[in-house]
Amino acid sequence: MTSTKLYTAIYVVLFVLATGQVLIEQFEGFTYWTAFAIIMIVSTVKAVVVAGYYQHLRSEPRAVTYVVLGGLTAALALTVAASYSIL
Repeated sequence: MTSTKLYTAIYVVLFVLATGQVLIEQFEGFTYWTAFAIIMIVSTVKAVVVAGYYQHLRSEPRAVTYVVLGGLTAALALTVAASYSIL
């Protein structure tokens, strides 16, 4: 059983990361692509934390994790394809 302290700490970390993303977006010193890269990296970290702890993938069999990673890979491939067609 996971403790409330752990979930609270994870919530605080996710909150700080989300606040950082907003501040990066508002900061005038970054170029568009630099800010975009930083925000994508932070978003990936947040997604891994959410999947690992709140969706309990850390305690699931590895086969379930691989299925989720397959879906994530497919979604990422579709996003890249869509962004490529926009550019």
